[in-house]
Amino acid sequence: MTKTFDVVALGEAMVEFNQTRAGEPQYLQGFGGDTSNAVIAAARAGASTAYLTRIGQDKFAAELLALWQREGVDTQSIERDAAAHTGIYFVTHGPQGHEFSYLRAGSAASRMTPQWLPSAPIAAAKILHVSGISLAISRSARDTVFAAMVEAREAATLVSFDSNLRLKLWSPDEAREGISQAVALCDIFLPSVDDVTALSGLNEPEAIVDWGHSLGAKTVVLKLGAQGCLVSDGSRREALAGHQVAVADATGAGDCFCGNLLARMAAGDTVFEAARYANAAAALAVKGFGAVAPLPRPEQVRALL
Repeated sequence: MTKTFDVVALGEAMVEFNQTRAGEPQYLQGFGGDTSNAVIAAARAGASTAYLTRIGQDKFAAELLALWQREGVDTQSIERDAAAHTGIYFVTHGPQGHEFSYLRAGSAASRMTPQWLPSAPIAAAKILHVSGISLAISRSARDTVFAAMVEAREAATLVSFDSNLRLKLWSPDEAREGISQAVALCDIFLPSVDDVTALSGLNEPEAIVDWGHSLGAKTVVLKLGAQGCLVSDGSRREALAGHQVAVADATGAGDCFCGNLLARMAAGDTVFEAARYANAAAALAVKGFGAVAPLPRPEQVRALL
C-alpha cells in the first residue's frame, strides 16, 4: 500500500492546565496528551501526519480538533463521543520538578476498542506511534493499542513505542507486563531511565538499552533529559549530548523529542541523525510553558544545531 502519511499516532489527547507560578493557583490552559504532542511536533517538523483518538462533544474537544487542523494533522479518523468527556490534567511545579494530576477516568479515549480502530491510516503510514499511557488508561484501550501495533506490522508500517510510565494509572505488575508486550511488538523503543528503573530496577543507560533489545526492540533510543540520549540500532551505539538551555517547563519535552525523531526518520535520516535533531528540538521546547505552544519549527532547530 502507498504510504501517504509519515507518522500516524494513536492515543489520548487532553485539556491541560499548567501552573504558571509554583505554589499559586494560576494556570495556563492549553492542550496535551503524549501522542497528540508527538504528532503535532512531527507535523511542525514537516511530516505528513494523522491522529487516531476519541474525544467528547464538549467545547474543549472542538478546540482540540481546531488545533490539529491548524497544525496540519489529519483528523478524519477522530471520533466524538456524546456520552463521555475529554480528559483533563493539571501540571504543578515545585522543588522536585513538575507533577501531573489527572481527571481522565471514563474519558472518551479510554472507551476506544479494537472494533473502533481505524485501520486505513495505520496501513498508509510509514510509522505508527503509541505509548504506555494509552496502554494504561483502560483495558479496552490497551487491547486497541496492541491491535494497532499488530496491524502496523502486517502492513509494513514501523512501530514506535514510548514507554511513558504513569503508575497512577495502573499497577507495577500490569505496567511491567503491558510494556514488555509492547516493546516486543515495536521497531523503535523510546524509553526514559526513570521508566525502565521502575519496571526492571536497571539504572545504567547501557544496561537499559540492552534490556530494550532483549525484549525485541530493533532500535532503542534512551531519553536522558538534559544529558541528551543514547541511541542503538542493534549494531552501533552513540551517546548524543544535550543542549544547555534555561528551562521554563519540561512538560512534553519527551513527546517533542519523539515527534521530531520520527519525522526525521520518515524523511530518510538515520536514527542517529534523527536523534541529534530531536535533541535540539526538545531543548527548545523546554524554554516555554505548556506541551504544545513551545514545540519548535525546523528553522529554529537548525539554528540551534
